[in-house]
Amino acid sequence: MKRAIFPGTFDPFTIGHYSIVIRGLAFFDEIIIGIGLNQTKKTLFSVEKRIEMIHQAFENEPRVKVMSYNSLTVDFALSVDAGYVLRGLRTVGDFEYERTIADTNRKLTGIETVILFTESEYSYISSTVARDLISYGKDISLFLPPNVKL
Repeated sequence: MKRAIFPGTFDPFTIGHYSIVIRGLAFFDEIIIGIGLNQTKKTLFSVEKRIEMIHQAFENEPRVKVMSYNSLTVDFALSVDAGYVLRGLRTVGDFEYERTIADTNRKLTGIETVILFTESEYSYISSTVARDLISYGKDISLFLPPNVKL
């Protein structure tokens, strides 16, 4: 079985994230969305709420699972027997960072990183922008996956 993890903070999980996972299912039998717990990041939504939102988005897709983790991403991948890390790139600026992490992960464990480019209609959407809009009382439903309610 080809299993991948799709790691991130997902605060909130956006339509861009959703698109990467849906497209990733063409390559993997199972994708585990891993919500990384980073004590240095201030989040808007609790981990429980983020898990709930992701469950709503994939309620009819049994090949997508959701878990939280508090370790190095590559250690999380090993713990769930995933041979791949799925990542999405929005900008050229994301590339160098992702390449460094991918090279390190492959050197340490042999785990490969598969990168999908964000679809152009979602490339401007980020969790940071979504949080900013929420803080000003704006409706972000256009930035969320189907079936997801805040």
